[in-house]
Amino acid sequence: MIGLSKKLRSSLLVLLALPLSIKVGKRLAKATFAGGCFWCMEAAFKKMMGVTTVISGYSGGNTANPSYEEVCSGTTGHMEVIQVMYDPQQVSYEQILDLFWRQVDPTDKDGQFVDRGSQYSTAIFYHSEEQRLLALASRDALDKSGRYSKKIVTPILPAQPFYPAEEYHQDYYKNNPTRYTQYRSRSGRDQFLKPIWAKGGDTSEEALRKSLTALQYKVVRENGTEPPFANAYWDNKAEGIYVDIVSGDPLFSSTDKYESGTGWPSFSRPLKPEAIQEVEDHSLWSKRTEVRSATSDSHLGHVFNDGPKPTGLRYCMNSAALRFVPKDKLVEEGYGEYLSIFDK
Repeated sequence: MIGLSKKLRSSLLVLLALPLSIKVGKRLAKATFAGGCFWCMEAAFKKMMGVTTVISGYSGGNTANPSYEEVCSGTTGHMEVIQVMYDPQQVSYEQILDLFWRQVDPTDKDGQFVDRGSQYSTAIFYHSEEQRLLALASRDALDKSGRYSKKIVTPILPAQPFYPAEEYHQDYYKNNPTRYTQYRSRSGRDQFLKPIWAKGGDTSEEALRKSLTALQYKVVRENGTEPPFANAYWDNKAEGIYVDIVSGDPLFSSTDKYESGTGWPSFSRPLKPEAIQEVEDHSLWSKRTEVRSATSDSHLGHVFNDGPKPTGLRYCMNSAALRFVPKDKLVEEGYGEYLSIFDK
């Protein structure tokens, strides 16, 4: 690549990194979104099933091959964007759109979170008439849902020339995890998104019956109990956190998990005390203390006074009420603020 410009070298490197399926012409679809910092947007879409490639770049401007510095100056009219290649047989454009909305503040026309300026604003760039109509319907449905008190201002625009960002911006969350985690935790993105999407979600009985397994539904909605020694996490020793299977709220950490001999995952304390609520339970002709999720009101398990020091408590949980997020997935799943607890 000697003699090539820095921008051209970056584009070639991105091309070489594309999956073989793209190079040989597999029928993939393309989606382009502006959602503020492309590091954060890339991290979210990389984990989605059916997505083959996510490239950070620039679009919507009036000059060719802009540099990062030029885009940041706000003089070229470009926005930071991601270009997503996906397999329509594995994931629909509607699902892609849903993930997009869950990453942004669509009511902010002047930037996103800590990043201000038109280069950090939101937009959906459509590549076909079908995408345009689906994006309009999706935006209209979200606007009418009442999730936001302000009007949604994200524009839906025809696709424009896309220019890959410099090589060091690609996979930034993976290649620079410490810096990315620090930026994300201070950006205000997660602090805004979590309460917005925790409230008002579709937790109707019909929706939960479709999204949960029979055992999960029995536990979280019918106060059931799964079999001991025959559940997902009773013997899980990996580092990470356990979140509410319904709301996604962080509940417990592997740093507080211990072997209780009961056959259920047991913890000495909750990760966030405010994320749970304790209520009296007289269902088995004896007084026990039930543990429920404060957000989703899911039944989680019970707490007993026979745990290890220093708390002396045993939070005996049902695996079916939890989802485990491994340590190496915390950042990309939006739980980066909890990464530091594993460095102690």
